[in-house]
Amino acid sequence: MKTILQTTEDGSHTLYVPELDEHYHSTHGAIGESMHIYIDAGLRHCLSAEINLLEIGFGTGLNAFLTLLEAEKLQKKIHYTTLERYPVSVSTAAELNFSDFTDPSRKETFRMLHTAAWEEWVQVTPFFWLKKLSMDLHDFLMIPQDEKFDVIYYDAFAPEKQPEMWRQEIFDKLYAFSRDNAILTTYCAKGVVRRMLQSAGYIVERLPGPPGKREILRAGKKV
Repeated sequence: MKTILQTTEDGSHTLYVPELDEHYHSTHGAIGESMHIYIDAGLRHCLSAEINLLEIGFGTGLNAFLTLLEAEKLQKKIHYTTLERYPVSVSTAAELNFSDFTDPSRKETFRMLHTAAWEEWVQVTPFFWLKKLSMDLHDFLMIPQDEKFDVIYYDAFAPEKQPEMWRQEIFDKLYAFSRDNAILTTYCAKGVVRRMLQSAGYIVERLPGPPGKREILRAGKKV
């Protein structure tokens, strides 16, 4: 997909997809949005000593980068599985300025996320392992999983842009792939999505959203 680099209100970059008329991140602030939804509301609430994490939508690599940095702060080992059918090119990723706003010394670490081999585990830091899978979510959910997940970042494009990504059977499968006390977070707070998560078995909370968004959802698999 063709993308156009744009600057969001907090100064960090996002990519715009003309074909879908959609941005990868909030125009109100890419880093602020990702921190709020996936790190603050999701990762930091996981009590597991080692975390097995699934991301739906690798995209720019921002969620993975912030998670890597957080793993070091928490001193927790994280195995990060991410799905992406249409990866951003390495040259496009090199233009993104996320490290400027987090830790300028980690620019090369961010680049490594995009240059890492696909379809295999790559240890990027002592606390962070990455496995990028070039497949869509439907194919992934058909594969028996040896490990279940402690945290799920549901970061697909919006339901009106990709309705096939927001179906009951998907959340049913994700629930089955979730460990006890697992956490799923998503920016989408639509009532239909909340009800699908509840129907799958999750306990769902509405939480205040980041700038420009009233609410987000956090779903938990309670024992």
